[in-house]
Amino acid sequence: MPDSGEFFLRAGDEDAGMRLDRFVSKHLTGLSRSFVAGLIKNRTVLVAGKARKPGYRIRSGDEIRGTVPPLEQSQLEPEPISLDIIYEDAHIAVINKGAGMVIHPAPGHKTGTLVHAMLYHFPGIAERGHCERPGIVHRLDKDTSGLLVVAKTVPAQNRLSEQFKARRVKKTYLALVYGNPEEDAGEIKLPIGRHPVYRKKMSVISRSARYAETGWRVAERFSGASLLELDLLTGRTHQIRVHCAAVNMPIIGDPLYCSRSIKRRLEKSIHDAAEDVSRQMLHAWKLSIDHPESGKRLSFTAPVPEDMSGLMKKLRKISGLKIRSGEPSG
Repeated sequence: MPDSGEFFLRAGDEDAGMRLDRFVSKHLTGLSRSFVAGLIKNRTVLVAGKARKPGYRIRSGDEIRGTVPPLEQSQLEPEPISLDIIYEDAHIAVINKGAGMVIHPAPGHKTGTLVHAMLYHFPGIAERGHCERPGIVHRLDKDTSGLLVVAKTVPAQNRLSEQFKARRVKKTYLALVYGNPEEDAGEIKLPIGRHPVYRKKMSVISRSARYAETGWRVAERFSGASLLELDLLTGRTHQIRVHCAAVNMPIIGDPLYCSRSIKRRLEKSIHDAAEDVSRQMLHAWKLSIDHPESGKRLSFTAPVPEDMSGLMKKLRKISGLKIRSGEPSG
């Protein structure tokens, strides 16, 4: 989620022609386009020092500066938002988060978040944890679907946080990516840090990069695309998305790390199949933790969401593969 404060963005060749509000919301992840449009109309976002309209078309080399106001501190209110609860007891809950849901309040997302839903489903959680993030011990990007564990008590939150720091939590993701790797499995060991230009974008060429490691294996091959199973061995921001893009296997539908130049090289059939994809095809598939109270090892699996399974069926048809049911093995 974007923090409040000033930001600076420089448009590249691939950004030329994009609307200003879309460009800013793309690079400052977590801010809705309508929120960004409001900032632009209020003249808190400037292009080369000049106020522009939200529909201004970006030019290569444009320098955009702006300020995101701090989130107003307010009493969080429960909201009756449906949650897919995979597991629940007195200490924790495991949720299968849908794509499009923001984890906690942030500028542009003051309501409708997972936290608001949790306050409705787990009323006692309101008195625990960060005032804006009760029960949250890890996050998923807004448009990444899948498993998330939340704490219902302070001791559980502390113990789960310790597990994440000690890398005792095992997380396996599914990703549909462009390209076919030569090998069937491997590791990506590239440091990740803030992008040198785009404040909310991560990069493997950052001066402040930290060690990051992702294990991967091919679950299924298509013509021009692959289904990967990925293990997070470290927990950097956007790690899987950055690592996949860095080794020329960007995630299908990723608005931040899949460049237009890559899309232009695609076969028409693959491009057409992915045309209606509205988010990155990344799903937090499996999660294993030690229960914070009993210590028992627990493992969970979230079904492949419909948008990903639907795209896989299209890719199989294009590739001349047999349409099959079920999920990847592993």
